[in-house]
Formats: sequence, C-alpha cells, structure tokens
Amino acid sequence: MKSFRSLDEADVKGKRVLVRVDLNVPIQNGEVADVSRIERNTPTIKELANRGGKVILLSHYGRPKGPDPKESLRPVVAAVARNLKRPIAFAEDCIGEVAEKAVAAMQPGDILCLENTRFHKGETENDPVFAAKLAALGDLYVDDAFSVAHRAHASVEAIAHLLPVYAGRAMQEELDALERALHLPERPVTAIVGGAKISTKLDLLGNLIGKVETLIIGGGMANTFLAAQGHAVGKSLYEIALIPTARDIMAKAKSLRREILLPADAVVAAKLAAHVATRVVPVDKVGDNDMILDIGPRSIEQAISVLARSKTLVWNGPFGAFEQEPFDIGTIEVAEAAAELTGDDRLVSIAGGGDTMAALNVAGVTGRFTYVSTAGGAFLEWLEGKKLPGVEVLKMERAPAASPG
Repeated sequence: MKSFRSLDEADVKGKRVLVRVDLNVPIQNGEVADVSRIERNTPTIKELANRGGKVILLSHYGRPKGPDPKESLRPVVAAVARNLKRPIAFAEDCIGEVAEKAVAAMQPGDILCLENTRFHKGETENDPVFAAKLAALGDLYVDDAFSVAHRAHASVEAIAHLLPVYAGRAMQEELDALERALHLPERPVTAIVGGAKISTKLDLLGNLIGKVETLIIGGGMANTFLAAQGHAVGKSLYEIALIPTARDIMAKAKSLRREILLPADAVVAAKLAAHVATRVVPVDKVGDNDMILDIGPRSIEQAISVLARSKTLVWNGPFGAFEQEPFDIGTIEVAEAAAELTGDDRLVSIAGGGDTMAALNVAGVTGRFTYVSTAGGAFLEWLEGKKLPGVEVLKMERAPAASPG
C-alpha cells in the first residue's frame, strides 16, 4: 500500500503545514479523560515542528450544529500541550480573519490549533469552498487521523485535492499495520469477531470469510449462530430474524473451505449483574432461564489452540460482557495468549474498535499486540473492505502545487 507519500518526502522548513489530527477525545469535568489519540499524533507534530514547520492543527470535536462553547477544542489544547511538553497557540476559528492572523503570527517550529472544524457546516458537507478557505492557511497538508478516514469531510477529503498531501507518522503506521493484517498477511490468518449483534457486522463477516482461514465468533452474535445450529440460547441476546443469515454465512464458509469456530461451552447466569451466581455449561445444555455472558474454558482452549497455529490475527469485538466481572475472563485469557504469541514472534496481532481497545486495556495487553488501532468506524469499514475517502486521497498519483500564501 506504499502508494502514499510519507513525511520523509516532505520539505516542511518554514512552510505552513496543515495537520489533520483527531482531538475528539472524552472530556470529564473539563479534563481530557483518555489521551490515547493525542499520543498517537505526538510524533508527527513534534517532527514537523522540529524540522522547522509552522504546524497548524485541524480537528473536529463532537457533533455541534454551529459554534458552541461546549464543543470548543480549547480544553483539549491544554492536554496536547502537556503531552508535547511545548506551548500551543489557539485560534478561535478555523477560517477567516481570526485564523489568518494567528497563522501569520507563527514562526518556524510554532504550533497552532484552530477551533473545531465542525463549527462550520461546510466541514461535514465536504464543501469545496470551505476546504479552499482551510487550504489557504497552509502550504501543504498532512493527514494523521486514520480514525476519521471514513468521513468524506472537508478537512479530510476535499482539502487533499488543493495542497500537496502526505501521510503523518500515525497514519503511516496504521496503513502499514492494516497491510500486514489482510492485504499481504503471513498465513494462516485468523479473525476474532465479537460484539452484540450480527446486524452491525454483516459486511465485516462477509468480507473476512473470504480472506481468513479461521473466523472465531464470540459475544452476543455467537448466540445467533448457535441458534442457527439448533441450540437453545435461553434468555441470551440474539437476533432471531438473522438466523437464516447466520446459516448462509456458515454455508459460504463451508463452500470456501474456511473454518468458523463457535463457542463449545458458555458461562451462564440468570442476569448480567455483579456477584450473580454463574455456571459453565456445554452450548447444548443452556437452560430456559440462562443468559450466555461469556465463553467457557473449553472454548477458551479452542480459541488459543487456533491462535497457536496462526501467523496473523485480526481482532474486532470482545467474547463476552467484559465490562462486568467475571464475564471478562474469556476475552482476557485469549488476549493474554495472543500477546504472548506476539512477544514470541509467532503471531502478528492487529486489533481495533472502541470495545476491543477497552477490552484489551482491561486485559492489560494493549502494548503487547503488534498494533492496536484507536479508530472505531474507520477500522471497521476497512475490515469490511470499503474504500476510505481519507485513505484514497493519499493515493493520488500527483498532488497539485502549493498555493502561495
């Protein structure tokens, strides 16, 4: 996928460098609660500033309907500055006179953050006029926000047609990791797909079944597959209307000679609650009043056995209701096994999605995987085989010349 230009090819000294980052981070009591995305962008911002670029950060925050102080990026800038250990200026708008004056005042090595791009409706409409106003503030454009690459928005897609465009270090790392996962993977490839519903991951399952040797299905969606096999699932979450779809997916897997691994046993309880009584049962012994809330020890063993003979793992979605002990055990034990295999250089492990990252954090193995994406929707859409606007513009054969400014 090395059809995009990296920062190695960019001349940034003295140039105004517009950098698309993702500062849409959780804020609690006025403070940033999770700096994971900020940390991903730090190497790109530091490198550009250290190379004498005038670094201008573009980002959205929330879903405002117009300028709204509650959706301002100002509180986030303080967290970015702390992470970078250097000052960052802030402009109260991302276009117009306010932004222009702030950019004009910059010296090489300075960093400026512009206000929320979504304060202007032209952002989400991918409006070329709005994009041109953004582009007028820079000499070149760097995209370092894979997490918004699935959005055809002005600061992601339209702007890239107006300036020379480069992938930032975080974007480059993400694309390299995804290339290793499904485009040019070491085989055999195993995918773990969990989560609550098949309906939200139909495209994902359809794309993966032709690209992996083994598909391990967990979470609530596994219950629908079990029901499709004729097993009773009691009061468990499942989608009765999608039982025929589950059967179709299993039939397709069989025709392609792909393996689908479903739970062999399950941890059940009368309800999802703390300190509730639990028991382990084979999947053909689930009672009428039981809820399947995690995979059992035999299923854990089977999943780990598959990973041990795999060379590449792609993971999206937990095995059980991991937010509530003890229903996190299945996810934690499989995650620990994947991390150990990765550490032994026996497995390339790529994971992504909000719940997946949270589950791997619970397991304490995030740093031991080959790569964990902070992207949610973009990671999922990439796994589904969809073209992402923010990635496609990086592949353009030739960027236009920079506008004077």
